[in-house]
Amino acid sequence: MSTHPGVPAPPAPRRLGPWIRCWSPRPAARLRLICLPHAGGGAGFYRPWAALLPPEIELWAIQYPGREDRFEDPPVDRMDELVTAVTDALVPLLDRPYALFGHSMGSAVAWEVAHDLRRREALGPRRLFVSGREAPGTATVGEVHRQSDDLLCRELQRLGGTSDDVLADPDLRPVVLGYVRNDYRLIETYRPISRPPLRCPIEVFTGEADPELTPQSGRDRAGGWADLTTARTEIHTFPGDHFYLGPRRREVITAVLRRLDPSLAMGAHRWPSTP
Repeated sequence: MSTHPGVPAPPAPRRLGPWIRCWSPRPAARLRLICLPHAGGGAGFYRPWAALLPPEIELWAIQYPGREDRFEDPPVDRMDELVTAVTDALVPLLDRPYALFGHSMGSAVAWEVAHDLRRREALGPRRLFVSGREAPGTATVGEVHRQSDDLLCRELQRLGGTSDDVLADPDLRPVVLGYVRNDYRLIETYRPISRPPLRCPIEVFTGEADPELTPQSGRDRAGGWADLTTARTEIHTFPGDHFYLGPRRREVITAVLRRLDPSLAMGAHRWPSTP
């Protein structure tokens, strides 16, 4: 239901089971972009991307439990359980080429999903886009999930991804901190195992002021990601901090399109074309 008279409510996403959301189904699309959110994030984080993609690409986003329209579902705080559930949901749907895009915690989840898909002998990603985090096994692991609510709030404020109004709201704050703490527990207790490198190119995205993946660490074997594939690895730096993806959405999508198929970004339509 619309919250403003005369203004239609935005369309609900297509739910492909509990784990996948699609706001703009495109049955004729020749590529799919599958996006995985950050710690505390949901599929809705990627919703604005759908309108900026050309008709040739269909956007899917993974919906972690415990938030947004899965608020009543119990959260998952183990990487192996999360990856198995996500991969189970994706396997029946990989009927055409696709790429994975993960931001922050989502980059580690995407990397694990790519390995799980290879283990199952499923179609592998054309490219792996990883954003805002050093490579698994390289990234610094803390214990934020063990800290007080006040310290957890300070961490969220440091990264800049959560509104101060939300953190100050006595009703919203405990709800948000509940699933944020769960996700921090997942990523901070996660220990990647050694496996053969992937064979797809890895594109590393970061904000120039991102404290989680600084330009200096990015130049060091692309934050460690270059060691995790036999293919090419490139780093792409954008103005902004850890959540540069919001204000730099158009530039990010253009960079993604150029790496997937230059004709999509450089052709006559010059996507993305929507404000």
